[in-house]
Amino acid sequence: MSKILEEKLSKKSKEEQNLWAIRHTAEHVLHTAMQNLYPKLKKAMGPATDEGFYFDFDLDEKVNESDFPKIEKEMNRLIQADLTMTQEYISDSEARKTFKGNPFKLDWVNQIKKRGEKLSIYKMGSEDLDLCSGPHVKSTGMIRAFKLLKIAGAYWHGDEKNKMLTRIYGTAFPSSVELDAYLKQLEESEKRDHRKLGQELDLFSTNQLTGQGLILWHPKLATVRNIVEQFWKDVHIKNGYQLVFTPHIAGMDMFVKTRHYTKYINSMFPAMLHQYIEGESKSDYSADEQLKPMNCPNHVQIFKVHPRSYRELPLRMGELGTVYRYERAGVLHGMTRVRGFTQDDSHIFCTPEQVIDEVRETIKLTRYFYEEIFGFKDYQAYLSTRPEEYLGTLEMWDFAQDALKRAMEMENVSFKVDEGAGVFYGPKIDSKVRDSLGREWQLGTIQFDFNLPTLSESSKKDIDDFWELKTFRDKFRTRENLAKYLKQMGRGLDVKFIDKDGQEKTVVMIHRTILGSMERFFGVLIEHYGGAFPLWLAPVQVVVIPISDKFSEYGKTVADQLKNKDIRVELDDRTETMQAKIRDAQLKKMPYMLIVGGREAETGTVAVRLRTGEDLGQIALEALIDRLEKSIASRSNL
Repeated sequence: MSKILEEKLSKKSKEEQNLWAIRHTAEHVLHTAMQNLYPKLKKAMGPATDEGFYFDFDLDEKVNESDFPKIEKEMNRLIQADLTMTQEYISDSEARKTFKGNPFKLDWVNQIKKRGEKLSIYKMGSEDLDLCSGPHVKSTGMIRAFKLLKIAGAYWHGDEKNKMLTRIYGTAFPSSVELDAYLKQLEESEKRDHRKLGQELDLFSTNQLTGQGLILWHPKLATVRNIVEQFWKDVHIKNGYQLVFTPHIAGMDMFVKTRHYTKYINSMFPAMLHQYIEGESKSDYSADEQLKPMNCPNHVQIFKVHPRSYRELPLRMGELGTVYRYERAGVLHGMTRVRGFTQDDSHIFCTPEQVIDEVRETIKLTRYFYEEIFGFKDYQAYLSTRPEEYLGTLEMWDFAQDALKRAMEMENVSFKVDEGAGVFYGPKIDSKVRDSLGREWQLGTIQFDFNLPTLSESSKKDIDDFWELKTFRDKFRTRENLAKYLKQMGRGLDVKFIDKDGQEKTVVMIHRTILGSMERFFGVLIEHYGGAFPLWLAPVQVVVIPISDKFSEYGKTVADQLKNKDIRVELDDRTETMQAKIRDAQLKKMPYMLIVGGREAETGTVAVRLRTGEDLGQIALEALIDRLEKSIASRSNL
């Protein structure tokens, strides 16, 4: 078993480990069935996952979901045969001989040897043999319930430069009851898919001409975003945050000093290209400007614009800042995996004595947003501790981890420890929520940073890391020139404050987000609400529906009165039937439908119908407006 998988499984319960083994074995059954049905097939890879399993293969013959019944039939035959799973360790030469006709398996052999791990194969009775490290259940008969789900294309290793393979997804459970429950949830998840709802409700889109992984926010969702962002700003200002704006691009030197460059090189967009303008010198231009992958270094620059006294701390700085990170095309997914996104990014500069209080206040703010405002009642925190490779001293890490732990305990936050999952510059608290379908989503984070605030000299490893990058080899030509440059740059941004004793001291820097990426957050929010935003967030809160053209004027009067109270309203005065207008309003998930006719015009009332189908009867317009205003002000999630 690979070290990465072993570490992952060690953090799971025995029940979860058993489920993983069942799914991994089900994947073996799948690829054996596929090999039996399609002898020319070349197996690539197929792991178990937290949701089930998948199998990638290379085959000229077309396979689609209509083939699932015959594939499942062959899988059932293998399961009922109760074939024993047997592991054998083999040498490098044996592996190459065994898989000589399969370039994908030979690639895996090279990677496994590079990691210094043992090569092993698994046999499934006499039916099949595959390069694998496990784990599996003892025999195929222990697979009680499985289902193939979908088919898709997938690049080898997720790299679009490699060959496109075919991927079959499936899932397996210890019982048919659990499988049926999962399939039901999956059906509901598909109905709530934010990509599907985004199109149906005209919320957002993507476009190849705009660029992959870049979101176009349509007016309705842009309205919701504006509401959330203004609320976020108001709450943060009230809680002592100073809001800033920073540019979308930044000089390469800054990311060299912070060492983000070597960590993010594979996800940073290329240097900006410039055209020289006649009459201006080349010194006015730089080919070293990058689309920024994070906001934190620029926040430090604002902090450092003049000397800071301990009296100014804690200084809380916040920004809804847009950043850009290159994600491979194969992993882009609607709004939840993108290349350009806006973070509710904040940084707290404080003294060591202020750390616990600042973390506690951040936890309170996080819970307020999740539980009270957006209705995520099930909130789980994870404390990620020191990884194998880290910056700073053990004393720093112990102090930081203890501060995060004590803050959560003092706020009665239930948390789990994720050993070794901290980032290289410090430990962190990750905030995960469960949506209305019980699915877990990673949103906010609270991170210590030992890297940015400190200043140190470049090491030999720094030189080695940068020399591996072609950009720097081309720029500096020799290691000596690169070493001089890095020595001049130094490491870190040297963030100081003047303490009570008049001495300069390094600040403690805390990174934190609550909503995380706005794009991802709204993708989650759309699915959480199923597209039916609560009244205070709904793009259109009320639609007024005259029962015929004769009552359009009264409908306009009602709509105007609602607009005057800042209620978002539409008047549907189309020449459609009333029933068609109501159906359309329900499909668009508008919270309130106000039906108006002769009786309502005479009495100054409206007939109120909710998107749920509930009929509230006739209500005086003034009384309805009062009801709407109170509901909006309370930010109810109903």
